[in-house]
Amino acid sequence: MSKPENEGLSLAYRFGYRFQLMTMEIFGPAQLGSQDDPKERLKRQRAAKVEAARRARLEREGLAST
Repeated sequence: MSKPENEGLSLAYRFGYRFQLMTMEIFGPAQLGSQDDPKERLKRQRAAKVEAARRARLEREGLAST
């Protein structure tokens, strides 16, 4: 079973996410507010994707158990 923070994320997506985060750290803009910061935007997008996968899994399990 995958870790909760990686639930529903493929290996390729996780690698791409880490690569983007690393390049934003090195080549990204100066520190910005949390609304404008590209690293924070990546983290929010990832959290939304994990939550959507978690909801989909719970719905599947809920439907399968009924």
